[in-house]
Amino acid sequence: MTRTAFVFPGQGSQAVGMLADVAAENQIVGETFREASDALGYDLWDLVQTGPEDKLAQTEFTQPALLTASIAMWRIARAADISGVDVVAGHSLGEYSALVAAGVLDFTDAVKLVRSRGQFMQTAVPLGQGGMAAVLGLSDDQVRNICNEASSGSEIVQAANFNAPGQVVIAGSKAALDTASEACKAAGAKRVMPLSASAPFHSALMQPAADRMGEALAAVQFNAPTMKVIQNVDADYHEAPDAIRENLVRQMCGAVLWTSTVERLAADGVMRLVECGPGKVLAGLNKRINKEVETLALGDVASMTTTLEALAS
Repeated sequence: MTRTAFVFPGQGSQAVGMLADVAAENQIVGETFREASDALGYDLWDLVQTGPEDKLAQTEFTQPALLTASIAMWRIARAADISGVDVVAGHSLGEYSALVAAGVLDFTDAVKLVRSRGQFMQTAVPLGQGGMAAVLGLSDDQVRNICNEASSGSEIVQAANFNAPGQVVIAGSKAALDTASEACKAAGAKRVMPLSASAPFHSALMQPAADRMGEALAAVQFNAPTMKVIQNVDADYHEAPDAIRENLVRQMCGAVLWTSTVERLAADGVMRLVECGPGKVLAGLNKRINKEVETLALGDVASMTTTLEALAS
């Protein structure tokens, strides 16, 4: 039997109208969003379905929306007659979805945590003073070295997401980010694309957010996982609740090691990944990391039907 991992997307996979087709066919979507709305104190489903898009794109709203959408799809999968899931992982925000799936976090606790996470991340650096950019066509070491050379004093930039071979996202203060972006172009990068992210996520500039997130996480119950969990900060398995909690704090300022995560899964014989949530961002990355790994989608009616049939066989 093929070993299977469920992987959960991060910020950027959201879209106004997401899961509308699934909700029309399966009441689990509505139930899950009502549960989240009760926890948050506003109608999350209405925001997801009607927008406006610029509000949904605000970090404090994006994060609970994506987590809830992902968990709705996870619950649909669990309610179906599918074979076992060996491990879960998530990209940045998606790690919280993975921890809910593994029973580490209660869903309503997680929804409130990621809303706070979004608020903390947005306020850690004043708007316009930091940002992120995707670098295509350079090696990981090239990007690391360029970031080191472009950083000086309080002006820092660093590799934030190792998404796939030749695709690294950098984050930092505006001046250092601009310097590194130009240096990446000079070094032969195919493209350097500024991202719409409103703050330099997964960089040392997020330390104020990490401190506040540590306090929020300390107030929430963490349980031992019911299945294997791989975390972003080291692309390794963790099962001790306190270690999982600390890794979520470290994740705020540390790089997302997605390439290493998929490589680790493949090395351990996990050759089927199910992207559980809206969009197909991770499917694209996974194919670039290892073409032998099969990635299925679980984010709309068409993909749900095909994927659940595959998992049941």
